[in-house]
Parts: sequence; C-alpha cells; structure tokens
Amino acid sequence: MERYSHATVEPIERIQENLIARLERRVLNRLCAAMPGWVVPDMLTFAGMFGAMLVFAGYLASNLDAEWLWLSIAGYVVHWFGDSLDGSLARFRKIERPRYGYFLDHSCDGFATMLVVVGIGLSSYVEMEVALIALVGYLLMSIHAFLSVRVLGELRLSYLNAGPTELRLILIGLTLAMLIAGPENPIVWQLNVFDLFVGGVGLLLIALFAAQTASTARRLAKEEPPAHRRRD
Repeated sequence: MERYSHATVEPIERIQENLIARLERRVLNRLCAAMPGWVVPDMLTFAGMFGAMLVFAGYLASNLDAEWLWLSIAGYVVHWFGDSLDGSLARFRKIERPRYGYFLDHSCDGFATMLVVVGIGLSSYVEMEVALIALVGYLLMSIHAFLSVRVLGELRLSYLNAGPTELRLILIGLTLAMLIAGPENPIVWQLNVFDLFVGGVGLLLIALFAAQTASTARRLAKEEPPAHRRRD
C-alpha cells in the first residue's frame, strides 16, 4: 500500500504576451537544440540563481567602486540564461516534472528577486525603503499569479505587454544609468531620480495587483454566482 498520495496536476495554461516573446522563444529553441546532453534543467535553474547572486554582489560592491555595476549587468544575463532556459529545456526534451519544476522554479524566482531588489537597496543609488516598495509590488503580483493558477488554471507570465525579460532589460538600463550618472542629488523628499523610478515601478505593480484582483474576482463571480436557498 502506498504511504503517500500524489496531488493531481491539472494542465496549466501559460499566458505570455510580452513584446519580445516570439523572438525570445526562437532564441530559446535554438539554445535548447544546441545544449549538450549532460546539461539538465536543474543545472540551469541553479545557474540562474548564481546570476542573481552576481547581481546582488555587483550592487553591494558598487559602494566601493561604480565599475562593479558591470558585474550586476553580467549577472542579469546569466540569470536570464538559466531562468529562461530551464523550463524550456525540460519541455524541449519532454522530461517535464510539473510539480517539482513549478515548485523549484518559482521558489528560486522569489529568492532571486529578493537578492536583486535588496542589492539595489544596499547600493548608494537607491534608498532601501524605496527598493522594498518594489519588492512588495513584485510579491503581490506573484501572489496573484499563483492564485490564478489555482482558481483559473492560468499562469500569466506577462502584464501590460511586459514579462521577466523586459523587466531585466529595464533593470540593465537602470544599472547603466547608475554607472554613467553616478549617485544623483535628491529631487523631492530626499529622493533622487533612481529612487523615484524604482518606487514608481513598485507603486505601478501594487496598482496592477489591485486591478487584476478586481478583474479576476468579477470573472469568478460570474462563473460562480451565489447559491440561493430554496423556499419551502
């Protein structure tokens, strides 16, 4: 007799409508086809985590020398390579492990994002309090995505035509601006232009969470109307 029962895994519809999704998919398919047989998805997952650690280290070390920001930029590239290719390789080789892959991938995503955002906050360019607003926005959107998988069977990978890759490109651009401009003087409330940008992104994510929550609740309310008691 089996001691443990395995949860039934329902098919998850992946919704990805970001701007460069098609181009990225062609690149990933070519990389999957060229990947040596000894490379397995788990190796790529942990390569992505290593990339996030490089991002964190670069931001932290930028307090000593701004040139360390190049390490963060390289880290974003490594993180994209590992994080985008692990699931793609599993699907390409038809060796998916749905529950294990879903759990490990999103757990690593959460930890990697924490490293990136806290790293930005530990640099001399953005206040930690502002960086944490962005982290809150990301975590709220993650909660919405995970709840949508449960109640809708949908995993939305992009919002407002932007997904993880577009976000990395924005962060690379932000890091290049830090490297070129250096620490900026405060503009308002002791906040500089980098603070305002990062905080603005965080507030946008929080507002998007509220809007998506309301939209999903209305959809579910139509699909599950309230039950009425039968009158005697």
